[in-house]
Amino acid sequence: MRKLKSLLLVGLLVLSCVLTACGGGKKGGNIKVGVVNNPPSESGYREANVKDMEAVFSAENGYELKTAYSIKNDEQLQAAQGFITEGVDYLLISAAETTGWDEVLKKAKEAGIKVYLFDRMIDVDESLYEAAVVSDMAKEGETAVNWLLEQNLSEYNVIHIQGAMGSDAQIGRTGALDAQFASGKMNKVVQQTATWDEAEAKNIVESVINSGASFNVIYAENDGMAKGAVAALDEHGITHGVDGDVIVMGFDCNKWALRELLAGKWNYDGQCSPFQAQIISDLIKGNKTPSSKKIINEEKGFDAKKLTQSDIDTYGLGE
Repeated sequence: MRKLKSLLLVGLLVLSCVLTACGGGKKGGNIKVGVVNNPPSESGYREANVKDMEAVFSAENGYELKTAYSIKNDEQLQAAQGFITEGVDYLLISAAETTGWDEVLKKAKEAGIKVYLFDRMIDVDESLYEAAVVSDMAKEGETAVNWLLEQNLSEYNVIHIQGAMGSDAQIGRTGALDAQFASGKMNKVVQQTATWDEAEAKNIVESVINSGASFNVIYAENDGMAKGAVAALDEHGITHGVDGDVIVMGFDCNKWALRELLAGKWNYDGQCSPFQAQIISDLIKGNKTPSSKKIINEEKGFDAKKLTQSDIDTYGLGE
């Protein structure tokens, strides 16, 4: 009888450990995950990213998901602090800006909350997070600019429409182009942020057109801003895309944007994969072991002259 009681006690202890590891003992027995992200309205990319997070970190998959969406860094920081206070098990962050996160992540670590970065890097010591599942934004910029150089234009007069300043995406996609401006190989007609907004991008291009400045390249740091830029060109009867007067470049690879490439109306679109949730879930549940702190999503750049419908079906976001 004593031996049987001992075996039962051991069994209960083992069961308790299993439940704890799987987030048991918490509401619904699920793992509590707090996700701090940009809002889905930011872009087609972000809409796909948000849907992916919500699908993977669902109750059906053993999670209790809490979300906070803002494009403002201070609001994101407040949300992260709120999740820490609530006592989530994991904190997942796609930061609006790369700086300002040290104290919040230190508090998370002190509370025993594990942090994963997704989509974008932030400037903190890597000891403050478990892993970062991200795009290489600098490589995205380099791939795009190298493609542009391969077009061998007699001169490069560039309208550069930037995303939200200070974000990892903006910094990476801007860096390679800034290097060309500094070298003198390309001329910066204007460099201005539209904060990912289509209407503001249109305003920027209209302002350049109205000024009479000469340009032959539009480098927009997401598809929505490229769409706004093209709307301005169309209203002023300026041709663009393959065999047009202006080269149009975007990023994110929404299906509607890739269709613009296929139709020859745009020239280039840089891929940015929004699918990081399953990788992070596998890490949380121990189904995957990271080989390094930084896990890079491999990405492509698409040329209108080489793009196929199969590429759109395979890599395009949305419908």
